[in-house]
Amino acid sequence: MTQVAQPRPANKRAQISAPTFRTDNWRLSPILTVLGLAGFVGYATFRSFQQDHYWVELYHYLTPFYSPCLSATCEPGSAVFGTLPWAFPWFMPFAAATLPFLLLFRLTCYYYRKAYYRAIWQAPTACAVREPHRSYSGETRFPLLGQNLHRYFFWIAGAIAVLNTYDALVALFHGHNGGFGIGLGNLILLANVVLLWCYTLSCHSCRHAFGGRLRSFSRHPVRYWMWTQISRLNTRHMQFAWITLGSLVLTDLYVALLSSGVITDLRFFN
Repeated sequence: MTQVAQPRPANKRAQISAPTFRTDNWRLSPILTVLGLAGFVGYATFRSFQQDHYWVELYHYLTPFYSPCLSATCEPGSAVFGTLPWAFPWFMPFAAATLPFLLLFRLTCYYYRKAYYRAIWQAPTACAVREPHRSYSGETRFPLLGQNLHRYFFWIAGAIAVLNTYDALVALFHGHNGGFGIGLGNLILLANVVLLWCYTLSCHSCRHAFGGRLRSFSRHPVRYWMWTQISRLNTRHMQFAWITLGSLVLTDLYVALLSSGVITDLRFFN
């Protein structure tokens, strides 16, 4: 009996000369991502090192980029928890204790990883698009190995969100007569805080911390309920990631314009 030769499995991947067979405008998304991230980083860097126009004494408005203000040269009243006994050099932001952790929290965020992996490192640039790198090691080597620290930065970011909430609430009790008052600046500060909480609580690490390690949901009904609510927020984590970049810029810009005297605060109740 003659045996039929079985075809041998291919030893190599299919050789495709084109970078992709996609026909849509797949370059648009990474280009917009680069422009959006670069715009925010440029603005935030400039404002953090400007060290001016960050505080409105009349209404107790403090921009999130300068909270908490720790330098001895901070504007009187802006340092709610006091300052250090020395002045910061020009290259050190007044909020040096919090800004690095907020940056690391965002930098290691699961969504932002996807954003800059694709848009900046092109690993890959888009789905079904060949990447220019010869090899892929994932997050198993330095410095990407440090992405695993995201779960710890989450807790620090949560503490900073509490601080931003305190700043927004304190400003409600500094109207014209030193009592309760509401102006447009108050609404902007409060809206920014709510959005920051939505971004922080929708974090994948938050979802895992409150319910990801449970073996039985029925034995932990409270944590299961929290995990469920966080999971709903988690589906919109990408949207909150971008929205909060815009809300931070808007909040800081409004405070800067008030502080520099360009505009006046619209008051609803004093």
